[in-house]
Amino acid sequence: MRVQVASTGLARFGRRPESLVDLMTEAGALALEGVGRQAIDGIFVGSMAAGPLGGVENLTGRVAERLSLDSTAGWRVEAASATGAAVFHAAAAAIASGQFRHVLVVAGEKMTHRPTPEVTQVLARSLAVQEQQAGATMPSMAALVSQLYATRYGTPSSAFDRVTVLGRTAAARNPAAHFQSAVTESEVASSRVVSSPLRLLHCSAISDGAAAVVLSRGEGEVGVLGLGQGFDLLSVTDRSDPTSFRASRMAADRAYTMAKLTRKEIAFAELHDAFAPFLLIELEDIGVCGPGEGGRWVLDGATAPDGRFPVNPSGGLLGRGHPVGASGLAQIVELARQLQGSAGGTQLTSPGRTALALSVGGIGSHNFVTILGRGGAS
Repeated sequence: MRVQVASTGLARFGRRPESLVDLMTEAGALALEGVGRQAIDGIFVGSMAAGPLGGVENLTGRVAERLSLDSTAGWRVEAASATGAAVFHAAAAAIASGQFRHVLVVAGEKMTHRPTPEVTQVLARSLAVQEQQAGATMPSMAALVSQLYATRYGTPSSAFDRVTVLGRTAAARNPAAHFQSAVTESEVASSRVVSSPLRLLHCSAISDGAAAVVLSRGEGEVGVLGLGQGFDLLSVTDRSDPTSFRASRMAADRAYTMAKLTRKEIAFAELHDAFAPFLLIELEDIGVCGPGEGGRWVLDGATAPDGRFPVNPSGGLLGRGHPVGASGLAQIVELARQLQGSAGGTQLTSPGRTALALSVGGIGSHNFVTILGRGGAS
């Protein structure tokens, strides 16, 4: 593909007083500094709910103006909670087509200033209409999937608890993360029930933040090797097997094919743990382990930073926070920094040469897989 990640930027995740445009400008400016303000000929902006939650429209124009990029061309991209990955894929494809040489990609969300019930209602709009009409929310549908998965495979709740513990422990080493303190398994297991079997600490938090990358044509230190996406039915209850995300499997297969790689050649991953049980499902969907084996991998330490397949060194959505439009791009920022050896406190001892990010839209209805590699694109 010959597209490289030339620079990255992050506006710290958490409860931020700034506006959505402020946050996106902060992340974008940091990414631009990393390339010495070289000529940018395109800007791609991602946000799931800039209007309903951030109170702003014409987002691309506003961010471009603030960054003095108003003479470029630009687009806004949206794909529910996978927006950050979707906007990255769109920008990479635009460069690969020859239309652009250097593109700024920015994704963000402003959420914490709104009441939780209002945020929950807005996020539920990504569900199937019939599920919304029945009063479903993202947590309630995630709980249904989690309950079916646990029942089918006999997965203990301790596996869900361990996912959160690992995420929060990693986040404590990440200065850009929402949560800066670790939690114990007993704290997770005793947190209040949100929708059984999900407890509060099994669920990612409402957060603000933004992420940015500069993509450039040609080979560089970190290249884009593979991109894949897939759809599934919006209605979870209409799917043949709700305990696995077909959209993730398709996206992974397409990304592996483009990269000419197998799963065994991937050294580590950033997975979309908006809800702790989803990480187990995603391990299986990208081919790390077989159906129902995700819990054992987590409990055995295989996904820890020093395990055989590290997952979410950034802290993931459970630790880093989940400003929904930004999370998918923040995953990719972490991959790039790990491969460059510039991840700071979250740096893996042996990040290898290739890494994967999986971003999930809705309850697994529109998912994206991104593979990056050290030493240039294939």
